Amino acid sequence: MEPLLSLVLSTVGTVASGALSGAGGEMGRRTSERLYGLLSRARTADGEAGSGSGGGEEQPTLPVTEQERTAAALRLVEVARRSPEFARDVAEWAREASWLAPRAVPAVAGGASRPQMLPPATAVFTDREDVIAWITTLLNDADPRPGAPTIATLTGPGGIGKTAVAVQCAYALRERFPDGILFVDLAGASAGTALPPSDVLARFLERLGVPPAMVPGDEARQRDLFRDCTADRRMMVVLDNAYADAQVVPLLPASPGCLVLVTSRHRLGRLVAEHGARPRVLGPLSTADSVLLLRRVAGSERAAAPDAVVQAVAGAAGGVPLALCTTGAGLAVREHLAWERVARQLSERIHGHGQVHGQVQGQGQGQGGDDAMRSGSGDDPDGAFDPVRHAQDASYSELTPECAAFYRAIAGWAWPTVTVMCAAHAAGVQEDRARELLEQLARVHLLEEVGEERYRFHDLARAHARELAVAEDGHGRMSAGVRRVAVAQLRWAAEADFRVMPLRWRLGPAYRALVLPQDRDPADGKRALAELRRERENLAAVIRAADHHGFDDLVWQLCEAMWGLHLLLGFHAQWIDTHLLGVAAARRCAAEFGDRRAVGRMLVQLAFGQMGAGRADDAEETLAEAMVADEACGHHRGRASAVEALGLLRLKRWKYAEAQRCFEEAREILGRIREGDDGWEDLPRATALLEHHIGRARTKQRHFAEALARLNDALVRFRRLPDGGDAYNEGRVYMSLGEVHLDAGDPDLARVCLDKAVEAMETAGAGLQLAVAFESRARCHRLSDRPAEAAEDLRTAAVHYEANGDRVGAERIRTGLAEPEA
Repeated sequence: MEPLLSLVLSTVGTVASGALSGAGGEMGRRTSERLYGLLSRARTADGEAGSGSGGGEEQPTLPVTEQERTAAALRLVEVARRSPEFARDVAEWAREASWLAPRAVPAVAGGASRPQMLPPATAVFTDREDVIAWITTLLNDADPRPGAPTIATLTGPGGIGKTAVAVQCAYALRERFPDGILFVDLAGASAGTALPPSDVLARFLERLGVPPAMVPGDEARQRDLFRDCTADRRMMVVLDNAYADAQVVPLLPASPGCLVLVTSRHRLGRLVAEHGARPRVLGPLSTADSVLLLRRVAGSERAAAPDAVVQAVAGAAGGVPLALCTTGAGLAVREHLAWERVARQLSERIHGHGQVHGQVQGQGQGQGGDDAMRSGSGDDPDGAFDPVRHAQDASYSELTPECAAFYRAIAGWAWPTVTVMCAAHAAGVQEDRARELLEQLARVHLLEEVGEERYRFHDLARAHARELAVAEDGHGRMSAGVRRVAVAQLRWAAEADFRVMPLRWRLGPAYRALVLPQDRDPADGKRALAELRRERENLAAVIRAADHHGFDDLVWQLCEAMWGLHLLLGFHAQWIDTHLLGVAAARRCAAEFGDRRAVGRMLVQLAFGQMGAGRADDAEETLAEAMVADEACGHHRGRASAVEALGLLRLKRWKYAEAQRCFEEAREILGRIREGDDGWEDLPRATALLEHHIGRARTKQRHFAEALARLNDALVRFRRLPDGGDAYNEGRVYMSLGEVHLDAGDPDLARVCLDKAVEAMETAGAGLQLAVAFESRARCHRLSDRPAEAAEDLRTAAVHYEANGDRVGAERIRTGLAEPEA
C-alpha cells in the first residue's frame, strides 16, 4: 500500500473509532466533523452531490467497517491528487488527527509520565535477599527479544510476604528503570474482588501522562495505548495479588526494557508457557530470620525476652511473615503483655485447647470456639496448622469488647479501602471514635494504613473478622451495617455530584434540600470531582454490596450519584457494570412500590456508558428500552432525556438530519410538562440545551441561517437562567457560533464569537474549554492572515492545556508552532 493511502487510511480509522466512543474530547469531535466535511467536498468534486446546501442529497456516513474506511480513504486520496488545495486540507486534518492515535507521552523530568507508584516499603523487612539476587540475575542474563519484557512471578500462600518482597525488590532495582514504576494491587483474593484490566489500564495511562479525555473506553484500545506508551521505555510494572493469568496479560508492556513482577497465590501457567515468565515459590522464613523479624516488629523495648521464649513464639508463627508481624505488633503496643503469655496462647490454639475469644484478663468477649475460626482459612483446609489464623486469634483475644465488635463490623463487605466514614457507619459509632479504633487495629497489625485516614484489610484478616462477625453478630446485623454504609455513601456522593453538576436534573430523595452556598469557590466543582474520583472504587463496591443485600432503592440512587463522575471521567467498564445493576434494581423497585421513573433514568445512563465504550448499537437498543419505560410511566422529562441522548448518538454517527429530528421530538415532549410536574424547574435549561444541539445539527447540514437562529436562541435562554445564567454553556454556544461562521467562510465573524467564548470560559473557570476556544480563535486569525495573533493564541492555548493536565494537547500545539509554514 502506498504511503499516502496508508497514512490516510490509518487516520480515518482512528478518527472514526474515536467518534463513537468520544475519545479525544473536543479535539476528537472536531477532527470527526472535519472528516465529514472533507468527504462531503470529495463527493461534490466527484459530481455525486448537488450544491452542498443540504437539500436532501445523500450525505457521507461514518465509516465503521474496514471496507467503509478503505473506501473513504481512497476517495480522499483520489481528490487530493487532483486538487492541491484539497490535498493541503487533508494533510492538515491528518496532522491534527494523528494526535488522537495511541502515542507515547514524552517523559519530562519531574513530570507525571515518569510514575513512581510504589507503596512505602516496610522498615522491618527481613531476609529474602535471595529473591532480589534471583531477579537481578534474570535481568543480567536476559536475552532481549523485541516486544518481550522480563517477567517474574512470586507465588505462595496468603501471608507469606509476597507483596513486601515485590516492593522491596522494586526499591532495590529502581535505578535500573529510569522511566518509572507502575504498581497496582489487583485485589485477587477472589474472582469477585479482582480488579478488571480495564480499570487498571485507565489508571496506568493517566499516570503515564495521558489526559483522561484521551483514554479509550474499551479495553482493547486501552491495551494498545498502554503498550504504545511503554514501548522503548525502561520501566518496572508490579502487579500485586493477581487472581489469574487473564487479569495480568492485558497489563504486560511490549518492551524488552521492562521488568514485570507479578505476585499471586495461584500458579500462573499461561504467563510461563506463553510469555516466558520465570516462576518462584516463596516459602516460610527460617527460624533465625523469624526470630529476627519478630524482635524487629516487637521493638527494642521488648528485647529482653529469653531466646527460648522468643523462639517458641516464632515457631508457633510457622515462619509466615504476616503471623510474625501480627504477633510482634501486639507485643509492641502492649507493654504488659508477656512473651510467655503469647507463647502459651499460640500453643493452646495450635493444639486445640484455647478458645477463640474467651475470658481474657477478666474481659468477656462472647461465645464461640476454635472450630469456627479454623474453617475457611484457605491455606490450610484441614485447619491443622494455620499460623496466620492463630496469630490473629491471639491479637483478637487481646482487644477490648468495643474494639472487637468494631473489627467485626468493618469486615461486613470487601471494601477496597476502609475510610473513617465507612467504618463509623458500619459499626454505628461516631467518626472520632472510629478514627481511634482504626488506629488501634492498625497498631496490632489487623489493619494496614494505606493513605491518610484510609485503611485496608489483608484479605486473610478480613476473612478472619468476617467469620467472627457471622458467628458473633449474625447476618442480620452485618446487613444492617452494610445498609448504613450505603446510605452514608449515597448522601456523601449525592452532595459531591451536586457540586460537580449543580444544574442537571436528577432523580432520588438524596438530592432533596441540597443547595450551594452563596459564596461558593469557583474551583469547588473541580474539587468535588476529585473527591468522587478518589472514592470511585469504594462507591462501586457499595453498589455491589447494596445489590447483594437487596437494597434496590439504594443501588439505583448510588448509580445516579455517580453520573457526574462517569460522564466527565469515563471508567466505562465500571460504569457499565454498576449501571447494569442499577437497571435491574430499578426494575425490581418499579415492580413493587419504587420510583418507576428510575428505570428509564438508569437505562439512559447505561447507554452513555455503552457509547463511551464504543458500543453504539448496544447504546441505541438501550435508549429504545428507556423510551418505552418512560412512556409507560408517563415520565415526560425522562423520555425527553432518552430521545435527546439518541440524538447525540446520531450526531456522533454523522446522521445529522436524524439527530435534528430527535432533538425536535425531545423538545416537543418537554412541552407536555406543566407547572408542578417533574422536570418543570429544569425546563428552561433543558430547552436551551436542545436549541444548541439543533443548531449544531443544522450547521453540519449547511443550513447556516437556521443554525444561527437556533444558536442565538440558545444563547438567550442560557443567559436567562437563574443565579446569573450558565456561563459554561454560554461559552459552548459561542464556540458553536464560531464554527458556523467558519463553515460559512467568514473567519472575522467567527473571531467575534470566539472572543465571547474566551470571556465566558474564563468566567466559568473551564480551563480545557478555554484552551479549545483559544485554539479555535487562532484558526480564525490564520485564515484572516494574522499569523502573529494566531501564534499568540496557540501559545496561550498550550499553557491552558498544560495547566489542566492535557500534556498531549500542549505538546500537539507546541509541535505545530515549531513546524515551518507549508
